[in-house]
Amino acid sequence: MEKTLESRTVYRGSIINLRLDSVELGNGRTALREVVEHPGAVGILALKKNGDIVMVRQYRKAVERELLELPAGKLEKGEDPKECAARELEEETGYRASDIRYIMTFYTSPGFSNEVMHLFYATGLDRGEKHPDEDEVVDTVEIGQKEALDMVLSGGIRDGKTITGILILNRINELT
Repeated sequence: MEKTLESRTVYRGSIINLRLDSVELGNGRTALREVVEHPGAVGILALKKNGDIVMVRQYRKAVERELLELPAGKLEKGEDPKECAARELEEETGYRASDIRYIMTFYTSPGFSNEVMHLFYATGLDRGEKHPDEDEVVDTVEIGQKEALDMVLSGGIRDGKTITGILILNRINELT
């Protein structure tokens, strides 16, 4: 355990806050921790009837590259994660799902952030109009499960939530 001695917010943004914590370690020494506070997010593993995975291609400034990802988005304050998953799937891809099921929740980068990712499985898809946020440019991509797994294993897919979702789907397929 680390005992917090002092905590102060040094930045408040529209998506994240940055907090500096002075902590006492178990050995009695003190250390400084930089903590990114995030409201949480959802990722959606959406499967079409033919088994293809609905994904998005999006440029990510933080890594200066285009990534292939599962549709995802930030939770609004007090928003139910399942409702957020349905909203984000439609916003980013135009698909609506008749069945959305919870898979798991995990920390994205607990070494410096408190962000939790809620992963969902969506089926019974009907195509409609996508309407991404004004600051998003996303292309919908549909990929076969084997191709997606091959891309994970070869490093072609590098996003953590997407890797997690595809590996879980592969494990489910192995068990059935």
